Amino acid sequence: MNIFGFVISLALFVGGIYMMGEAFYVEGLESVVFMGGLLVTSLGVFIPVHIMKRIDS
Repeated sequence: MNIFGFVISLALFVGGIYMMGEAFYVEGLESVVFMGGLLVTSLGVFIPVHIMKRIDS
């Protein structure tokens, strides 16, 4: 896996966890921000597992 893909996926993963934590402080849109954080976190895990494996080989 190249370093650029790793940095992007790590940033998405950490940013998604941060979004899920901050969702409880957003008035009225808690569920939307939390679900967005969940999607961003899963995208951060998806990149190295599924996409980077095909590019490296």
